[in-house]
Amino acid sequence: MEAMEAIMTRRSIRRYTGEQVSPELERKLLEAGMAAPSASNRQPWHFIVVRSRETLDRIPEYHRYSKMLREASLAVVVCGDNKVQTTDFWAQDCSAATENMLVAANALGLGAVWLGVHPKEETVSKTRALLGIPGHVTPLCIVSVGYPAEEKPPGNRYDESRVHGEKW
Repeated sequence: MEAMEAIMTRRSIRRYTGEQVSPELERKLLEAGMAAPSASNRQPWHFIVVRSRETLDRIPEYHRYSKMLREASLAVVVCGDNKVQTTDFWAQDCSAATENMLVAANALGLGAVWLGVHPKEETVSKTRALLGIPGHVTPLCIVSVGYPAEEKPPGNRYDESRVHGEKW
């Protein structure tokens, strides 16, 4: 799949077939995430790959928008290390990594959706507790991944009214 096609056809997929994602495809998703740009090339990200059905089923108990994890093959929790990137740029860096993984998932024939964690302190603390994340590391989001059991048409979100030339 061409890069522009992967970007333009990427959609939030919330239903999965249950087929397991191979370790090879998992690795490709993580490689795509780690290929993202980061401020001063600090690369503050850490990725927790969750395949345990028990853990995937526990997340929806506290994260109200994550019920699709009950069907997902895996989840990737994207975290920012505040010792590596001491400014708030960790959130932007980890967001870039997340978007790379979402586009890569689409290009690889997988479905994925971004589930926000940060800045909701309750969701951050419960994710930390569930996954044993140290205090200097902040979970930004959870990416739910699986083979799509739904098909969505590409969306055209281009809006000329949001484009400003030279000045507002």
